[in-house]
Amino acid sequence: MKSAYLDHAATTPMLPEAIAAMTAQLGQVGNASSLHAAGRRTRQVVEESRETIAAALGARPSEVVFTSGGTEADNLAVKGLYWARRAAGAGRILISAVEHHATLDPAYWLADHQGATVEPLEVDEFGRVRPDTLREAVERDPGDVALVSVMWANNEVGTVQPVEALAAIAREYGIPFHTDAVQAVGQLPVSFVDSGADALTLSGHKVGGPIGIGALLLARGVDPVPVLHGGGQERDVRSGTLDAPAAAGLATAVQIAVARQAETAARLAGLRDDLIHRVRQAVPDVILNGDPVNRLPGNAHFSFPGCEGDALLMLLDAKGVECSTGSACSAGVAQPSHVLLAMGADAFRARGSLRFSLGHTSTEEDVDRLVEVIGLAVERARRAGLS
Repeated sequence: MKSAYLDHAATTPMLPEAIAAMTAQLGQVGNASSLHAAGRRTRQVVEESRETIAAALGARPSEVVFTSGGTEADNLAVKGLYWARRAAGAGRILISAVEHHATLDPAYWLADHQGATVEPLEVDEFGRVRPDTLREAVERDPGDVALVSVMWANNEVGTVQPVEALAAIAREYGIPFHTDAVQAVGQLPVSFVDSGADALTLSGHKVGGPIGIGALLLARGVDPVPVLHGGGQERDVRSGTLDAPAAAGLATAVQIAVARQAETAARLAGLRDDLIHRVRQAVPDVILNGDPVNRLPGNAHFSFPGCEGDALLMLLDAKGVECSTGSACSAGVAQPSHVLLAMGADAFRARGSLRFSLGHTSTEEDVDRLVEVIGLAVERARRAGLS
C-alpha cells in the first residue's frame, strides 16, 4: 500500500539540491569564527549562504541572523524586542490569537515572569486579523506597546494575513512588527523590505531545507536583547558556533523554493482545490476552515462533525494517509485547537478537525488515496464516537 504524505506543513522532504549542498560541507573542518584558513573557508560558506537568503527574500545580508529554527527565531523576536523596549516603559505585547505556540508561549512567559501584558488580537471567522482591530489596540496607548506579532500565514487553517497593512500601522507609531513567515516562504511571494516588517521568522525544514536551522530577518537598527549569550556571533544577538553545512542547505532550499514559488503555488492550489471538492463530495457535511480564497496554496483544513480528530487521524494513518490534527495534547488529554476556538468554533468542532497540507512532492495520487478512504474512515470515527 502506497502511503500519501499530506503533512508538509509539519515538515517537508529535503530538496535533493539542499542535501547535496549540505553534504558537501559535512566533511569540511573549520569554525567560522576562527581566523586561520579553515575558519575563513567556513566563514565564506556562511556569508555566501546569508547573501543567497537575503537576495531571495528581499533583505540585506546583514539582516539575516541564523538560528536553530523557527522556534528560536520567534523566541528571540518576542523576548528580545520586549526586553529592548521595556526600558522605555513599553509593556504591552499585541499578538494575534491564532499564532503558533512558538510565538504565543514566549509572550505569555513574559507576562508570567517579566511583567508584560499580553493582548490577543481578535480574528474574524476566517482567522484573519483586521487592520482596524490592530489600530484600535495600538491607539489606546501607543507608547505602551512593546511589539506587535502577527504571522504571515496560519499553520493550521492556512489563512493569509494582511501583513503589509498591519506592519504599516505599527510603523506609524514606531512599534516593532514581527511576523512568523515559516509557512509562507516558498508558498507565497515574501519580500522582507516590501512587507514593512522589522523582524521575520523562517525555518529550514518547511521549505525543503534541513531540520535544526532557521533564520530571523532583522531590519537595520532593530536590535533585540539576546536570548543566548556567548561568543557574540550574529550581530551579537545570537551567540553560538555557526552551522555552516546547515546554512548551505538552508540557503539552497530557500533559493530554489522562492525561484519555483509561482509554479509550485499554482500546481498545489490545483491539487488543493481538487482535494477540497472531492472531500466535500465524500463527506457532504464537512466544514472547510480558514479563508476560502486567501489561503496557503497547499492547505486544506476541515472539521468533520461527529468525529474526534485524533481517532480519525489514526484511522486514516492505518490506510496509508498521513495528516495532522490541530489539537495539542497536554498531560494525555486532547485539547481543542486554540486557532479554531479563536475563530468562533466550539470545542467539539475544534477537536474534530484535520489538516491536509501539500508540498513539493505531492501528487494527484496522494489526493486519490485520501478520497478513496476518507468516507469510510469518517463513518467509522462517528460510530466510535457514539459507542
